[in-house]
Amino acid sequence: MTDPAAGPESLVLIVTGLSGAGKSTALHALEDLGFFCVDNLPVPVMDATLNACEAAGLPRVAMGIDVRVRRFLDRAAEVIESVRVPGHREVDILFLDAADETLLRRFSSTRRPHPLMHDGGVESSRAIAVLDSIRVERERLAPLRARARQVIDTTELSVHDLRQRVIEVYGPGAGAAPRMSTRIVSFGFKYGPPVDADLLFDVRFLPNPFFVAELRPFTGLDEPVQSFVLAVPDARVFLEKTVDLLSFCLPRYEREGKSYLTIGIGCTGGQHRSVVLAEKIATDVSARTGLAPTVVHRDIDRDMSVTGESFVGGTSRRGVG
Repeated sequence: MTDPAAGPESLVLIVTGLSGAGKSTALHALEDLGFFCVDNLPVPVMDATLNACEAAGLPRVAMGIDVRVRRFLDRAAEVIESVRVPGHREVDILFLDAADETLLRRFSSTRRPHPLMHDGGVESSRAIAVLDSIRVERERLAPLRARARQVIDTTELSVHDLRQRVIEVYGPGAGAAPRMSTRIVSFGFKYGPPVDADLLFDVRFLPNPFFVAELRPFTGLDEPVQSFVLAVPDARVFLEKTVDLLSFCLPRYEREGKSYLTIGIGCTGGQHRSVVLAEKIATDVSARTGLAPTVVHRDIDRDMSVTGESFVGGTSRRGVG
């Protein structure tokens, strides 16, 4: 049984609006955000398509619907309401609009005909035909616009501006959308930095517990090593400044639509200093930003005597904070 407090299991976003207002740009942005996108879908098969998507484990679906579906458009509002399942499947409508003059200019610059130009038998000039088609299109889309939760006027927006608006509304960190996936990876520089790291921090300037005989058998997950590392004043200053930096940067990466981010914390062998600091940074960043980083200790289980072979694995844990 679905827990109502947990929110709907799936989100269906209907992307519609005036031809030339930016629907393709919006769908591309949504696809980059992890939505499964279907454009120009005949309305009668919407329910079957959504059921197939859910069966395939695709909880976020964006469907483009406009006047190209022709007579199917008349039933669009009715069908959209019928596929909504309270507590299980939420359905939102994003409507893209723009001033007539702007739409006319866009069609003129692309030299593409309006989808309705040949429907009404308009015999006048191309400019008049496009404007007449826009008027008819507004009338046909009026029921969907009236039901839209989000209306974006793209008259003054560039392609990049529209993409940013879509990310702000539906991207990571927006409402119930999934948050940016953040990984903090401790590693040893002598084995090479993580190839997928977006940010790298080098903590080899701190005293190395490896050279303290009684600490060498332990790792950064053990209290004696943690106490040793965190007792160093430079380590505390590094933590403070790094957490400040990440607390500033991570929400802004998220706002720009970044879905995942990998942060590497490196020391010599990846077993002591980097492990301690990766754990502490993850906890503090989680408290400051609400993100729950995955912490991965890539090299913690390496044999100290081994220095060159490839390695896959490591110790990881989920949901810090």
